[in-house]
Amino acid sequence: MRNSTCILHPSIATTVALPVIYCFLFITGSFGNILAAWVFSRQASTKRTQHIYLVNLITANLLVCSTMPFVAGYFAKGHQWTYGSDVCRVAYHLGTIVMHVCMYVTITILCTIALSQYATLKKNSDARHSQAVTKNLYKRGLQKFRQPKFAKYFCIFIWLIVLCVTVTAITYDARARRGQTFHTCYNVKVEIGEFTAKTAASFATACFFLFFLTVLLSYYSLTRHLSKIQKNTHIGQNHMVYRTVKRNILVIQIILTACFLPYHIFRPILYVLLPEEDCSKINYLVEIKNFLTCLCVSRSSIDPVTTLLLDKTFKKSLYSLFKKSTPEKHQRRTDIFIEDSPPIRSMMERC
Repeated sequence: MRNSTCILHPSIATTVALPVIYCFLFITGSFGNILAAWVFSRQASTKRTQHIYLVNLITANLLVCSTMPFVAGYFAKGHQWTYGSDVCRVAYHLGTIVMHVCMYVTITILCTIALSQYATLKKNSDARHSQAVTKNLYKRGLQKFRQPKFAKYFCIFIWLIVLCVTVTAITYDARARRGQTFHTCYNVKVEIGEFTAKTAASFATACFFLFFLTVLLSYYSLTRHLSKIQKNTHIGQNHMVYRTVKRNILVIQIILTACFLPYHIFRPILYVLLPEEDCSKINYLVEIKNFLTCLCVSRSSIDPVTTLLLDKTFKKSLYSLFKKSTPEKHQRRTDIFIEDSPPIRSMMERC
């Protein structure tokens, strides 16, 4: 790349603000996700689909949080480290590469949770409406996302891909470092990437927009379906179920929009606007990209807070862990992602 001779000079926003933000996210995210994992291990059923997805989501969140100290060190001292040093390799491999890979794991699982919520509602809705919608939109494949066996295999498949991508990226980077002329760890190659890195980033961006549109379509289809039901039938007690599932999918859509969408919109723009020789503009664009990346990974830290604020069952389960519970209360525990109400329990226990 012609602009590889450009030397990046990070501003105080990169060397001070970003490390402080990542350290704060590491503390809050580690505490919140460990607490959420503890609640799940004590309260949730291992045979429920939502539990399987949420456990894998928490695992991905913890992996993202574990990379934050390395990323903070990279932004704070990366412009002082030599490119071929061991500390640069560790910070880049355990920081940037693992963080980005796990970030897309969280996106995939979030999309899967939305489809699972949507499929669960459709399975328990009126048969006439359910069959019509499923046939037109997701057909039989939609119901796979609510099956515990499929959820386990699907999550295993995701982590196998993560392992392959991570090992391949680290191996490729180790070979690419030979003969490089960069003097500092914080450089254009790491921040922007060459042809292979750009191709992988473009593919990941395309996958994100596919997931984004899938969740958006699910929410739109659910809203339209509920509107028809309310006009033609009286849904009665099931109204709470519909409202809860609709809210959960909306929360996932908001998370994808607020945290991930700005980064994935800017990434292709970065490649288009990238000047050939203007280092000042390159520095400016790189710093915008880094702050948008920070916005993406911040979701892994605030996700437990979002669950606590929006989910009544999670709140009740968390509170019950700090007081003595009777056996009857343990039998009444429901899925962590669905509110605790009689119609929901009767419908969701079959999942």
